[in-house]
Amino acid sequence: MARRNEERGDRRNREEERDSEIVEKLVHINRVAATVKGGRRFSFAALMVVGDQKGRVGFGHGKAREVPEAIRKATEEAKKSMIRVPLRESRTLHHDGNGRWGAGKVMVRAAPAGTGVIAGGPMRAVLETLGVQDVVGKSVGSSNPYNMVRATFEALKAQSSPRQVAAKRGKKVSDVIGRRADGASAAAAAADAEG
Repeated sequence: MARRNEERGDRRNREEERDSEIVEKLVHINRVAATVKGGRRFSFAALMVVGDQKGRVGFGHGKAREVPEAIRKATEEAKKSMIRVPLRESRTLHHDGNGRWGAGKVMVRAAPAGTGVIAGGPMRAVLETLGVQDVVGKSVGSSNPYNMVRATFEALKAQSSPRQVAAKRGKKVSDVIGRRADGASAAAAAADAEG
């Protein structure tokens, strides 16, 4: 019994540790009015993005009568829906990608060191909480924050590292990457792909 409580305590400590590393960003808050017999009743909808800035990111939507409660609900949902995205050198994406959700279309591109996060609004929030330091993003079509966030997630879900591609094809990482244009050896390229 004591051991089980100890294990539970350890698990709780790990969860608290993981939660302390998580960065939360409020993307959008919307006031919604429901017309009732006595007048209007206001409630709030919040869109939150959370991430550990090490390759994990999630988003959530929460509705409540008060803003803090809506934010809390959205944050909880975002933590449950986190996805892992492989990053190159822990600073950029492995390759370019496109995402689409409804009328919202986004394009994300890997960028050289020192570029920074060039993206606007909701897309920027997702990429910053993901932990990407160098990326170029462009949004076309709908500027609705919900569609933009979901389209960005679609683009990020399509990301794959050379290690994943090699495993899928049953090859070595060096076979998938081959030689880089700058003349780096396949071994150096493979070490680069590990990130």
